[in-house]
Amino acid sequence: MEIDGFGPWTVKHQQFAVQPPLSILEDNFTIRIHLDDTDEGNGALKVIPKSHQKGIYRPETIDWSIETECICSVKKGGIMFMKPLLLHASNRTTNQRKRRVVHIEFSRITLPESLQWSEALRNDLISD
Repeated sequence: MEIDGFGPWTVKHQQFAVQPPLSILEDNFTIRIHLDDTDEGNGALKVIPKSHQKGIYRPETIDWSIETECICSVKKGGIMFMKPLLLHASNRTTNQRKRRVVHIEFSRITLPESLQWSEALRNDLISD
C-alpha cells in the first residue's frame, strides 16, 4: 500500500517493513541490553558518531574523508542507548564468542490506521 511519507517497503525474515517519515525516526530511541561481552572480534556495533543528526544518511553517500567509524565495545550486562537514525552496522563474529543482545526500539507515535508496530504495547493493557 502507498502511504504518504512512508517508504520504501522491504521484507526481512518474512516480515514486511516500511521506513516511516523522518519525524517519526527522529523521535524514536533504542535500548540494547548486552547479554555477552561484545568487542571487535564478536561483532560489536560500529557507528558513525552524530550521524543521527543528518537525517536519513545512506551508506553510499558517506564521505569517508570526513567520517570516522567507532566500535562500541560493551561488557556483559551493559546497556546502550541510541537513536535508530544513527548509522550503525556489525560484522560477523570472528572469535567464536557469542554476542547476544536484546534490542528494543521505542516510539510514542501512533501509526496511521492501516499500519501497526510489529510489537506494540496496547494502551488498554496499561494500568496506572
